[in-house]
Amino acid sequence: MTIEIQTQSAQYPIHIGAIPTLESPHKVLIVSNPKVAGLYLERVLAHIRAKEVYVCIIPDGEQYKNMQSIEHILECAFCHHLDRKSLMIALGGGVIGDMVGFASGIYQRGIDFIQIPTTLLAQVDASVGGKCGINNAFGKNLVGLFHQPKAVYIDPSMLATLPPREFGAGMAEMIKMAVCFDRAFFEELLKAPLRLEDSDTLSAAIARSVKIKAEVVNADEKEQGIRAALNYGHTFAHVIENLTQYKEFLHGEAVSIGMCMANALSYELGMLSLDECQSIEHTLKAYNLPTHYAFKNPQHFYEKFYLDKKSTDSKIMFVLPNGIGGVKLCSDIPKERVLKVLASMGGKNED
Repeated sequence: MTIEIQTQSAQYPIHIGAIPTLESPHKVLIVSNPKVAGLYLERVLAHIRAKEVYVCIIPDGEQYKNMQSIEHILECAFCHHLDRKSLMIALGGGVIGDMVGFASGIYQRGIDFIQIPTTLLAQVDASVGGKCGINNAFGKNLVGLFHQPKAVYIDPSMLATLPPREFGAGMAEMIKMAVCFDRAFFEELLKAPLRLEDSDTLSAAIARSVKIKAEVVNADEKEQGIRAALNYGHTFAHVIENLTQYKEFLHGEAVSIGMCMANALSYELGMLSLDECQSIEHTLKAYNLPTHYAFKNPQHFYEKFYLDKKSTDSKIMFVLPNGIGGVKLCSDIPKERVLKVLASMGGKNED
């Protein structure tokens, strides 16, 4: 199956299925991490026909999504004399994809790159749409750019080696899109949880998620409007990741907690019923995802919101479900109502 992305700046295919032969008359640099390279590098190399192929390995983990890793990728590119017609390939999860997109976007003012996502989170969300960036001491993805890939190759068979936690993290992003844009899809996920071994059902769900993401990106490439809705749960999640120094939770796990916090705020504002909140939490828990995070200082947590990229003119933008299947961007919520929700959520421990 092939899904087309058509934005103002680029058009490219998203292939779902076995990786085809990838041909390039120029140099290719594959960037991966030790774990993924050990599993899939040889398999990918067998599908590449290029002038010269090089490999760059960077450490695994969100804590390495920083400028030092970008410098390492760029150093590899310069040492192998990549030119402006060369190609980078991101082989890995969302961390690898974000960094390769960023590095390729700034190398000699921008060269092409291809995404080969190997985690569920990257396949359903991070690899699609061209958002690339790194973290710093102030927050998540605060340094980066929009740089669309030349193509995305999603091979669901690569998920066979995915650890259960990583699978759950990907499901959080899939559930996120269903809650915001597709009530029927959410109800299917609620009634029948997906499993890695159900390859046909999982592939269909991946395709459904990618179609949702593609439609949103096509309508709003640079996140000036509706695309911000894809950050449901992320405003809270990014604070949690920053407070825990990216070491306690996988990104999707933090998003799961963030969705529950956003739901609590949505319930406080009368936009989501208690039954709907419980249905979303139940679906997340079906994948052993965390739904609560204990923190001591609601005011400190609140101040961290101002570093979110969606916040402008000192106004914090919250992405909240407006019933299941709907979403609303809210930038005028009184501080005391947010603090009330934070105080009610922060003291809870995971069941």
